[in-house]
Amino acid sequence: MTSLGEVFAGEVVTHARVRDVTLPYGAGTLALITLDNGFDHTKPNTFGPNGLAELNAAIDTVAGRDDIVAVGVTGKPFIFAVGADLKGVPLITGREDAAAIGKLGHDVFRRLGELAVPSFAYYNGAAMGGGVEIGLHCAYRTISSGVPAFALPETFLGLVPGWGGTYLLPNLIGAERALKVIIDNPLAQNRMLKGAQAYELGIADAIFDSADFLEESLAWTARVLKGEITVRRPEVDRGKAWDDAVAAARWNVDGKLHGAAPSYVKALDLVAAAKDRSRDEGFAAEDEALCSLIMSDELRAGLYAFDLTQKRAKKPAGAPDKALARKVTKVGVVGAGLMASQLALLFARRLEVPVVLTDLDQERLDKGVGYAHGEIDKLLGKGRLSPDKANRLKSLISGSLTKDAFADADFVIEAVFEEMSVKKKVFAEVEEYVSAECVLATNTSSLSVGEMASGLEHPERVVGFHFFNPVAVLPLLEIVRGEQTGDAALATAFATGRALKKSCVLVKDAPAFVVNRVLLRLLAEIVKTVDEGTPIEVAERAAAPLGLPMPPFVLMGLVGPAIALHVNETLHEAFPDRFPLSDNLAKMVAAGKSGVYLPDFSLDPEVVQIFAGGTSPSTEQQVLDRALTALAEEIRIMLDEGVVAAPQDIDLCMILGAGWPFHLGGITPYLDRSGVAERATGRRFLAPGVASLPA
Repeated sequence: MTSLGEVFAGEVVTHARVRDVTLPYGAGTLALITLDNGFDHTKPNTFGPNGLAELNAAIDTVAGRDDIVAVGVTGKPFIFAVGADLKGVPLITGREDAAAIGKLGHDVFRRLGELAVPSFAYYNGAAMGGGVEIGLHCAYRTISSGVPAFALPETFLGLVPGWGGTYLLPNLIGAERALKVIIDNPLAQNRMLKGAQAYELGIADAIFDSADFLEESLAWTARVLKGEITVRRPEVDRGKAWDDAVAAARWNVDGKLHGAAPSYVKALDLVAAAKDRSRDEGFAAEDEALCSLIMSDELRAGLYAFDLTQKRAKKPAGAPDKALARKVTKVGVVGAGLMASQLALLFARRLEVPVVLTDLDQERLDKGVGYAHGEIDKLLGKGRLSPDKANRLKSLISGSLTKDAFADADFVIEAVFEEMSVKKKVFAEVEEYVSAECVLATNTSSLSVGEMASGLEHPERVVGFHFFNPVAVLPLLEIVRGEQTGDAALATAFATGRALKKSCVLVKDAPAFVVNRVLLRLLAEIVKTVDEGTPIEVAERAAAPLGLPMPPFVLMGLVGPAIALHVNETLHEAFPDRFPLSDNLAKMVAAGKSGVYLPDFSLDPEVVQIFAGGTSPSTEQQVLDRALTALAEEIRIMLDEGVVAAPQDIDLCMILGAGWPFHLGGITPYLDRSGVAERATGRRFLAPGVASLPA
């Protein structure tokens, strides 16, 4: 067994500094431990082996003192602590080291609950994972109303809250509330709690304003110690309510993940057993669970996905020099439909510059501007905007029937009908009015950016700027470089995308780009099996092991069969062998069907009849095998074509643009892990150890 310090050689050590604080009201002296790694809030406190050793030493110094009445723990400005240092985890190659990580955290943290004097955690800033758990070991907790993020996100990454969380939290606030934090929030795209929400759940005993948080916490501590305040917590129901909460969470996990993410199942098992276990038994079970998960491909895939979204997304491969970007002081939007209105709202909110929409008639224009203004009013009603800010944003969004309103725009984006001739005509009209430096962006989902720019006086200004629906929610922005797109236009697109708070990926001008091409290959293969006679419900269930946000035909209904057919036609024209056209899908669109399901989610019998007649049905497993083989083939071809720089960009696109399960690491680790990549293409996409256990 190597020393953990060697494994975590790159650890940024969080120091534990002790100072004495004289409490008010004559309550005595408190030893305050401040967690601080020496950096500002942009590099949060984390716990690695060396940091835990320092905390242990700090506890040593206070444990032997008889001149203090309490011990407190707090963090550096804006940050309490965000949990374990995960950088060393991919380097762990043996079970002994994996087991030692869990035990070390328990051994150190639990000492705070075993001191001769009461312990207090003061959550002054962001707290996640082990940062939450260290406080759970203390006797009392206060929290700042300004805490922006409070969470136990471990299951989202492929772990469990393994330093006391699955035992201490349900025994503090009950199983139902604890499972919201441990299971439900991670399942909801890793939702975070605010300080007030953590207090309302009962995790903290008191909440104070951030301006004088520590001072107020110390005063509250003094009153608790003097007996002036008695902390009362609701009694935890360890009977049927506990079992019911676990059963409900298990049903939710099974329905969404279909067994594809073992971390959620292990966390549920730990919480289920926590109602009857002793603390020692609970902690030992957490150690074992952590050990098995650390030595799993699923965790390595989750950490790979986390690294993609936190690092690669912030430094897009192939992006030009930021210095080339032009300033955007006004935005034009061609079209006033739903997508155009969403775009106008996003640009106004994020850039805070004038945004003007155009359309063919006043009625459409009024509807588009009205939609954006209405959404602002909704935000005002929810308290997410002040009245002044709401009025200012509404004043930024206007409409014009003529494109001369774009004369002083720096960035114009079209969101009109997905037809090449229409888009070329629009850009030709816009170019008559805008300056030579104005960037022209297209929100096309599948058409050639280069062809769209052909015939323009300045084709170098045209760039693909492909959003995903809903625009305000999905973080991906595919930025497409056409054959003649210039560096200045491309740099401006990336700078604008960042300002819109989107994660940008550079994509080659290839049919349907990345997300739609991958999804349509998957959908085309599944539809083909239905054409051959596989029942729709069998084909739908086949993709369940992937743990996708929604089954393929539900997704098709959300996107719209007509749009799916249109994109498929674009891809069929480019790659007829791999993207066959479905006559039945075309008939379904011609019949005006919005999907295969009725409003009550039963199958539409008319659609079932449209697809009837096939004589070669497949089993669920056969459908899945065919779909995965098709995906592996398509992704290999896309990489060979240089559609993106690396497999990592495919995964980033699918995670952020299609909701591909984070716990799978994206699509390529799954294809590697399942053996499909090698079987279908002759080799893995990623080297062993990148999103899996080292070889």
